[in-house]
Amino acid sequence: MATATKAKKMADAAPAAEPKLRIRVRAYEHKILDLSVKQIMDTANRFDAKIVGPVPLPTEIKRWTVNRSTFVHKDAREQFEMRIHKRLIDILSPNAKVIEALTNLNLPSGVTIDVKMV
Repeated sequence: MATATKAKKMADAAPAAEPKLRIRVRAYEHKILDLSVKQIMDTANRFDAKIVGPVPLPTEIKRWTVNRSTFVHKDAREQFEMRIHKRLIDILSPNAKVIEALTNLNLPSGVTIDVKMV
């Protein structure tokens, strides 16, 4: 009896999962990234979509250390790094017009977008 009531409570507590678009935006320059995110949000707002975000995700930093010379001078080194800035935007219960407008969006080069239906 106790397990049946527990299962019923679990079923009542879990709301129906509504579809949402999860958009991950990545770029090397944060200014271009912020402009692209603003453009995506303006497009979604134009069609009255409910938006969660943008959520700043941790910056991915790749570092390399190389020798300056080709042969003897081991102490002389150069260090390089590449930063990848990321943002996350969720669009709750998108309609067909929002999805079509986002696919036709023209974003600057250097901005990578991953769109996933969750």
